[in-house]
Amino acid sequence: MGKQSLKLLVEGGKATPAPPLGPALSQAKLNVGQVIAKINEKTKSFAGMQVPVEVIYDPSDKTFDIKVGTPPVSALIKKELKKEKLAKTPWKEPPVADLTIKQALEIAKAKRDKLNTDNVKKAVKQIIASCVSLGVTVEGKNPKDVLKEIDEGKYDKELNW
Repeated sequence: MGKQSLKLLVEGGKATPAPPLGPALSQAKLNVGQVIAKINEKTKSFAGMQVPVEVIYDPSDKTFDIKVGTPPVSALIKKELKKEKLAKTPWKEPPVADLTIKQALEIAKAKRDKLNTDNVKKAVKQIIASCVSLGVTVEGKNPKDVLKEIDEGKYDKELNW
């Protein structure tokens, strides 16, 4: 029959056999306890965030493999800034937090394989562009201004993998 997969969204390190995860794994005739333990082990570094997980299994011999995606950029920014919520109406209310270039670089490293670029400047610019819609300043400035400064080469020293 070949390999099949289940795509799920779980809280990092806190997967449980409760619905929808448990029933989906039971229906696939997998050992629910083993799969959940493996998911929790692989997602513990993303504690408190929703993480995309794919369980790839072979129904004939019940072997499985877990692929863990990365949380959305906004979730990584919230974690980095240690904030529960970000702006509902960005730039119509005061900025909720300030991200540094160093923090933006760390987030870009975490999302490196999903950003579709090997260029560090472009990767960091994608992270900073997300700050515009989240109501987060970067280096104490409007993210749009920082994007222009990156193009001008102001942060070239800081921006390397």
